[in-house]
Amino acid sequence: MSKAFSHTVATPDVSAASLAGKQRRFIAKLTGVISGGMFIDGFILGCIGIVMPAITQDLQLSLMWQGLIGASALIGIFIGGPLGGWLADRVGRRPMFTVDLAVFLAGSAAQFFVTEAWQLFAVRVLMGVAIGADYSIGWPLLAEFAPARMRGKLLAMIEVVWYVGYLVSYAAGWALTVSATAGWHVILGLSTVPSAIVFLLRLGTPESPRWLMSKGRVTEANALASQYMGYEEQRDLQSPASREKLGFRSLFSPGYLKTTIFVSVFWVCNVTPYFAIGAFAPIVLEKLGLKEGLTGGLVLNAFAVLGTIVAVAFIERVGRRKLAIPPFFISTVALTSVAVFAHVSSAIILVSFFTFSLFNAVSTTLTGVYPGEVFPTEIRGVGVGFATAVSRVGAAMGTFLLPVAIGSLGIGAALLIAAAISLVGGIVSFVLAPETKGKLLSEASAPRV
Repeated sequence: MSKAFSHTVATPDVSAASLAGKQRRFIAKLTGVISGGMFIDGFILGCIGIVMPAITQDLQLSLMWQGLIGASALIGIFIGGPLGGWLADRVGRRPMFTVDLAVFLAGSAAQFFVTEAWQLFAVRVLMGVAIGADYSIGWPLLAEFAPARMRGKLLAMIEVVWYVGYLVSYAAGWALTVSATAGWHVILGLSTVPSAIVFLLRLGTPESPRWLMSKGRVTEANALASQYMGYEEQRDLQSPASREKLGFRSLFSPGYLKTTIFVSVFWVCNVTPYFAIGAFAPIVLEKLGLKEGLTGGLVLNAFAVLGTIVAVAFIERVGRRKLAIPPFFISTVALTSVAVFAHVSSAIILVSFFTFSLFNAVSTTLTGVYPGEVFPTEIRGVGVGFATAVSRVGAAMGTFLLPVAIGSLGIGAALLIAAAISLVGGIVSFVLAPETKGKLLSEASAPRV
């Protein structure tokens, strides 16, 4: 993956086998560098909960500042998702793909030097803006290159890497906190290392042929498509484009309103309970009577990684709907069980939380698949960006309000609210979730009236 992407146009004497091999290698590289952005996102979010006690003590944080700093990256993603998507649709996927990582790298390094609460908040908001942009650039880019037969698996693999980044960050923070070998500045600043690596690997990424075609740059689009896309996807590239001019407002037009509602609600109802519980896992578990809150939080995140792996393994076999809908209802039951029966035994707490982490991750993996598939090229970036922003409203509210809810309503009521959110997600997904398995991108993103 360290080699730069090649831009030479394939010659007629290139055999079908060698061309297919070159395309596979390209898709593997592209998946890797996009996954790198997701790893970084998970990395910066995974460590904040575990170092929050140290930050609170060092900076004398109030409850309000705890919530704001915990939600800061999510607030940034809310801004960066639509902005990055709009820019990616307007000026192209390629230039934005490296600019956003450069911004993130600068913010990551700045974490070593913050000395006040507002500085840490501002830096992590900036990092969140870059990550939000990466969602709305990276997913469309991969979806527009990937073969239909494996598009779902590739997009789902990116979400696996997000969870791995979250787990690695949490584990590193856990180890450094337990051993007291590093302060919170160092733990947060560790994201500088993967950021620098991913930034270098992204240099030379080609532009999306589908984006070029949408802008009328047919010759460039066909040249890149013949080099990096399979024959079936090249034919799909020639599908007649909609004569209607699409823009941000098109997300709420009759043809795409159902799509926008579904993707946004699906994402919100997956990530809100996860971030609310995951960001403060040690606190939640200790409030429920488990003394080893840090260790329990680490295991919860390990189960989440397992859930994403399950989703990747089955997504092209059973389809999207069967992986997207049932986990919502299972999560609802699991969270309700903790809220109602937590006083009975610690075993119920652990089994229920592990069940929630596993199945919530299965459906959450689809948040890396659906958004890139169901919007047309002209608004794919801004569509993903809008859904990202809406989802982070829920995630940020969950992260910000959980400490307040625990303090004023109690842990049981807070968990019942999380269960209700999962239930809403299951109902909406049952009604609106499309099945895009095996469909060409032009078919998967067709208007839904």
